Amino acid sequence: MATLRRGDVELNYEIRGTGRPLLLVAGLAADSAYWVPVVDALAAKYRVILLDNRGSGRTTPLDTATSIGTMADDCVALVRHLDLPKVHLAGHSMGGMIVLDCAIRYPDVVDRIVLTATAPVSSARDNALFASWATLFSAIDRALWFRNLFFWVFSPRFFDDTKAVDALVQLATAYPFQQSPAALWNQVRAIAAFDATKSLSDVRARTLVLAGTDDLLFPIADGAALAKAILHATFAPIEGAAHSIPVEFPQEFTRRVVDFLG
Repeated sequence: MATLRRGDVELNYEIRGTGRPLLLVAGLAADSAYWVPVVDALAAKYRVILLDNRGSGRTTPLDTATSIGTMADDCVALVRHLDLPKVHLAGHSMGGMIVLDCAIRYPDVVDRIVLTATAPVSSARDNALFASWATLFSAIDRALWFRNLFFWVFSPRFFDDTKAVDALVQLATAYPFQQSPAALWNQVRAIAAFDATKSLSDVRARTLVLAGTDDLLFPIADGAALAKAILHATFAPIEGAAHSIPVEFPQEFTRRVVDFLG
């Protein structure tokens, strides 16, 4: 583990593997641990950089103000701190928004990008849903909160294995680097304030858009529209996948990413 100070924030990051650099950016209520199911396979081929976004994981202080643009600035600052001319970036959900913003505003440091289960703007329905999650985060039992979250981010098939569901709920509840309620609210507000729809034509990086056919948060049609709006984009739907593709479909996610990045 290592840290990079940016103002009053200590960004926590980790590097695994060797090869061309690939920065992984997690989504709402997640940190670098989100990538555990895929990081070993990716680190066998790339120099994988894992970053805890502002308001998550071991980045401190947790309750610092944030925005999609600020988190994108953090990513680019880390790339420059590591003296890397260019990196591939892969982001999931909110992380996809961060990666998209990097590609729009910092094309000089961006090689190829992977946008997974994301969109250039969050719908009013999703913003209201995320706000309800933030409200309930400190109001109900944490295990119940995670179980409710999982209904939205995993496929129906995932719940056929009750032992696996219970184990994941227990793992999430016992995780030592929990977000604070204020940190979750800050990320929810960051998502609601972000809108890159008018800037998608500015993306010049070759792009892979991954979308699950059963994603309840960012429907498959949104992924197709995102890919269509980006000049050099490939759209890759994943049959039967819901929102949390890297966790529930790690081998398929890794295969698609490696095939795209080369």
